[in-house]
Amino acid sequence: MQSQDILAWLKSNPAFFDEYADDVAEIYVPHNHRGQAVSLAERQLITLREKARALEVRLSELLQFGEDNDLISDRLHKLTVDLIQAEDLSGVVGTLEYHLRERFHVPFVAVRLWLPTDSTLREFQPVGEAVQRLAQNLVSPYCGPYVTDEVLAWFDQDAADLKSFAQFALRTGEEPFGILVLASGDEDRFYPDMGTLYLQRLSELVSATVRRLVPTTAQMEVEELPHDEAAAGIGASQDD
Repeated sequence: MQSQDILAWLKSNPAFFDEYADDVAEIYVPHNHRGQAVSLAERQLITLREKARALEVRLSELLQFGEDNDLISDRLHKLTVDLIQAEDLSGVVGTLEYHLRERFHVPFVAVRLWLPTDSTLREFQPVGEAVQRLAQNLVSPYCGPYVTDEVLAWFDQDAADLKSFAQFALRTGEEPFGILVLASGDEDRFYPDMGTLYLQRLSELVSATVRRLVPTTAQMEVEELPHDEAAAGIGASQDD
């Protein structure tokens, strides 16, 4: 008779343990941790205690995850409120950098935008085609140890000490118009298997904020037309 046959028979005959309670109590089985034999009943109690401890550890982990998520949500909410109040791109960049460094404890932040504007902000410095292609390919945030040499150069003298990065495109449609990069000297801060839900939400938040303050090319063309022509163009599009 095989082990599985014995196990199946015991499951189908639960009264066996009542009928032979005294005999079962005399059965001793090895205990892996103590190096000695214990009764079958004691072994069952030990197994139940081990399962209970494992469940307690798991529950503690879940509670900690919940608390961490609540904290991140609260910080993201405060960032959202402050970004809504920003009146220009300089204010947006300053607000973003403050929250990421002081509240999210991300020591290094870099933003680059390629939008039609006359702004002299560092964030509008020209970027290479490789960076724009990178943003195009970032359909979701990337976390890990690698960035291009051009991106790494944005961090100046701190670049040599950086070990992990989070990169995500800024977009409100299909085409990206910028990239946001978070960096850390801790190689475990941004790792490939980490969750990116909040990074994705941050990407969408920053994208919408920038687009609110920097008009699209179509908006700029309408604003440059004389009032009568602009109104006529709007009326025509509505009639169509």
